[in-house]
Amino acid sequence: MIYPYRHIDTVSIKYELLVCITSIFSWCENSMKLFQKLLVAPATLGLITTCANAAELNINGISNYAASADQVTSVTQFSDVYPTDWAYQSLANLIERYGCVAGYPNGTFSGNRAMTRYEAAALLNACLDRVTEMTDQIRRLIYEFESELAVIRGRVDGLETRVGELDATQFSTTTKLSGKATFVTGAINSEADSDKALYDALSFSYDYRLGLKTSFTGKDLLFTRLRGGNMKDGSAFSGGLRKLDVSGMSGNMMMVDRLYYRFPVATGLTAIAGPLARNTESLGMKPSAYTVKTLNMFGGHWGTPGVYNKETGGLVGLIWKQKVAKGKPKFSAAVNYVADAGEAENSNPAEGGMFTSNSSSNTTAQIGYGTKKWGAAFGYRYGQCKAGFGTGFFKEQSCIKGTDVYSNNFAFNGFWKPSDAGLIPSISAGYGFSTLEGSDVETLASWMVGFQWDKLAKSSHKLAVGFGAPQYIVSQKGDDPDAAKLAVEASLQLKVADKISVIPAVFYLPEQSQGVEDASQFGGVVQTVIKF
Repeated sequence: MIYPYRHIDTVSIKYELLVCITSIFSWCENSMKLFQKLLVAPATLGLITTCANAAELNINGISNYAASADQVTSVTQFSDVYPTDWAYQSLANLIERYGCVAGYPNGTFSGNRAMTRYEAAALLNACLDRVTEMTDQIRRLIYEFESELAVIRGRVDGLETRVGELDATQFSTTTKLSGKATFVTGAINSEADSDKALYDALSFSYDYRLGLKTSFTGKDLLFTRLRGGNMKDGSAFSGGLRKLDVSGMSGNMMMVDRLYYRFPVATGLTAIAGPLARNTESLGMKPSAYTVKTLNMFGGHWGTPGVYNKETGGLVGLIWKQKVAKGKPKFSAAVNYVADAGEAENSNPAEGGMFTSNSSSNTTAQIGYGTKKWGAAFGYRYGQCKAGFGTGFFKEQSCIKGTDVYSNNFAFNGFWKPSDAGLIPSISAGYGFSTLEGSDVETLASWMVGFQWDKLAKSSHKLAVGFGAPQYIVSQKGDDPDAAKLAVEASLQLKVADKISVIPAVFYLPEQSQGVEDASQFGGVVQTVIKF
């Protein structure tokens, strides 16, 4: 029930009500949403109840205040309002900023006088009218800039549409493509009879690679590589000790030669699996700083082809790396199993398959320790019958697949880099030996030492010089062992553009043995490498 003439017992209620209304207006100004402003009316009624307590007082002059139509424009027009009054500022704001306060006909405000609910309603009604005007102003602003707002909305909608189209048509948001084309020209001078000098002509061949790296979580990697070339189609640089690191393809056919997936399984532990993966690419560390690659025996096998034989096929493996602060030395460990390509996918257990005795498989393990500036690693490979021994004089065991014939291969490698590349080169070294079971050859060995100047004469060019003994027989049944024979290479990597390098190189290879008829050879080759 409403009691229109019920009085409020606090005599300063007019000032208190004005303070409440001023607070409400400040709240309205800070909010630009129409529905928030419309809440002012019910919120105000609640505030009035909070600000004043009801009491019954008989006060005359209600009609005088409600009927006054004289709107004041300044607080100074009230003769009974002084700057020392506690609500002076609130009253000034309502009059000068919002213009919703009227006085009595006699020019007074009578702030210390009690007021009726009708008087409070009249004051509140005048101020609420101003709330409506503020809302209309906002609406007029929206109408005034309606065309500009429509343009902005149209642009945003267009951008959203284009982003949606890109999301729907792009190949993968996480796939990166890299490419490498290598042009190879060179010749070999063999110290052999004319009918045996089969590789003395100048040849021009190529190797081409496209790598796709895809990540789904940011920590995993799906790697796919397409590769084509013609270096196996009669080139001198595709076999034996003459084989280059980039040699491998034939027939000008583009083929998938890598396909594997690498993903984390625990802190510091990564798993790798794929139908076309290589054991030397599934290690905890690369134990060499010799990166200017010419002959495969130096840059590809790091002088230890018995262990790092670059066997490729169906692979499963684990890689562990110790978590340490950046720049600190750390341990790493890796183990992988590879069944040769052509056998890993064969379901006939008599011809191949994974984890069978007929797959010419390799199990490779490595333990390493060091930083990017120095490091050392011990490697081991267990090879089943017919498993390869990398680039060297000795190719594979003469055995029947499926028999209990195997090899144990060991490698010790290390490297060191100077703090400031320039005059002092990095040094890489490796020594490996193998013991064979069920073969006339009992022990094999190999070694290499490589020097590399990464910033030759304070330039972006590199110089690499390597020498060592390709794989040779240390002991065999019924015959004397062979002496180690020295091979040498020197390569100069000239960076002619940001993504283009030219690598001229010369090399000397010793006379081969174990029934191979080629004599010692001197050769030269120029590789032009284009990356993108």
